[in-house]
Amino acid sequence: QVQLVESGGGLVQAGGSLRLSCVASGRIFSINAMGWYRQAPGKQRELVAVLTSGDRTNYVDSVKGRFTISRDNAKNTSLQMNSLLPEDTAVYYCYAKIRPYFDYVREYEYWGQGTQVTVSS
Repeated sequence: QVQLVESGGGLVQAGGSLRLSCVASGRIFSINAMGWYRQAPGKQRELVAVLTSGDRTNYVDSVKGRFTISRDNAKNTSLQMNSLLPEDTAVYYCYAKIRPYFDYVREYEYWGQGTQVTVSS
């Protein structure tokens, strides 16, 4: 069974930093993309950052220059968040496009359980 597990959320003052990590586990043939989404209360889930095969990155405009996504190894991604703002407060979800061994010709989307990030003003 494929799982994504996040860690690193918490409470921080505006201007501070946090680092989120996500580890994929299970019988994985390949991971084609890993990224982060977030959902604030009363808002839709939005893409924050994604890292695709070939090391291409994409960020939502509101975090460009402040957040950095990296692929630490084949099954691990991190999101370094600097200069945090109160509007960054949300539940952050790890996301991955994975080809599992049980069906390696197809790509499946997987989500982590979410980690809370709260930025106080």
